[in-house]
Amino acid sequence: MKKVVVASLLAVASMASVGRPLLAQTQVNLGSNAQAAGSGGVQLSPAEYKAYNDAISQTTPQTKAPALEQYLTAYPQSSVKASVLEQLMLSYAAFDPAKTLDAADRLLQVDPNNLRALTFEVYFRKQQGDQATDPTAKQTALDSAASFGQKGLAVTTKPADMSDADFAKVKDAATPVFYGAIAAAALNKKDAATAITNYKAELAAVPVAQTQTPGVLLQDTFILGQAYYQSTPPDYVNCTWYASRAAAFAPEPYKSQMLPLAKFCYKKYHGADDGYDAVTAAVQTNLNPPAGFTIKPAPSPADIVAQVIASTPDLSTLAISDKEFILANGKPEDAAKVWDTMKGKSVQLPDSTVIAVSDTALQVAVSDDAVQSKTADFTFQLAAPLKTPPAVAAKVTVTGTYASYTPSPILITMSDGAVVEPKKTPAKAPVHHPVHH
Repeated sequence: MKKVVVASLLAVASMASVGRPLLAQTQVNLGSNAQAAGSGGVQLSPAEYKAYNDAISQTTPQTKAPALEQYLTAYPQSSVKASVLEQLMLSYAAFDPAKTLDAADRLLQVDPNNLRALTFEVYFRKQQGDQATDPTAKQTALDSAASFGQKGLAVTTKPADMSDADFAKVKDAATPVFYGAIAAAALNKKDAATAITNYKAELAAVPVAQTQTPGVLLQDTFILGQAYYQSTPPDYVNCTWYASRAAAFAPEPYKSQMLPLAKFCYKKYHGADDGYDAVTAAVQTNLNPPAGFTIKPAPSPADIVAQVIASTPDLSTLAISDKEFILANGKPEDAAKVWDTMKGKSVQLPDSTVIAVSDTALQVAVSDDAVQSKTADFTFQLAAPLKTPPAVAAKVTVTGTYASYTPSPILITMSDGAVVEPKKTPAKAPVHHPVHH
């Protein structure tokens, strides 16, 4: 099963889900006398206050950003530098990702725990990784995003000039972004366990309703299913659940891109398509598998063998491929029952595909599986060297007596082996027509 890649789901998330809280009031409250209101305020000279006020009064991000840059150039040691850099970053975020990152870098030098800056670092660096085609560049960008995400998760103390409510809004909006970046970096380097932990934390960090709307969270729900599929060994039940959950709420064409993985994992675990409707219904009302949710596993090979043994009155009538399956997968007592109908008996096997030939033995593929994989499932110990050894891949009819077998991989050894030469059709005598005079 090839990994399913779903295009950025409608790209509706962009920064919309985190942008509003990040754009909460950040401006320094400066009075007309250039003295900030309240305790902890800052004082600016009239000239600096005018430059500051002119910059923050710009009405569009495209005009505000250069005005703020001019202010920072004129007053590089401004007492409101952190606030100005934050506004600069937020302005650039509207139209220039590269300059947004640059402003975020500069802000973090002044305020290393700035949640907004860390969020923009994570978002845009992950975006760079998602868009990169060079594998090394991709992983580097994703790892960088994950590193900033770890730093963001570690921030628990609010800035002195931020209200508890504003800090909670920014933290709540940023947390799923941080977890999602850590998960993406891990999955890209095949660390499915770390990816699963962080994708689940990402989804748990938001109200359930947000996981049902097209966007990053719904896409990451699907990728969580992929991570379960890529686990060692694959977790087909959870793969089925999360891929089905994402498909249930995704619009077309994304639904059709997600369903194949969901159904593949279901069938891989259950053995057939029946019963999948129950999964489709359950994922509508649950983000995670509820207590007691199960998918009936497919019967094991040993179970299948036991059923065949119980339902077949005469085991000698089974096809060769069925006998091989039982010898390879059955419990010792079940395999013995089938072998008892075979050992010591001589048979002729037509249309056997030659795999290898020597003076003493001929290896052939008889069952469909063996023919398809081009591996021998029978070895005929030759009673006499072959006068004309057949070519590899040729079809031959062989005879021999069942002597022994090894179950894994299945290989049946025949004694008294010989190739049955095709019968030659005698040439018809020419018909003599009398000549009439």
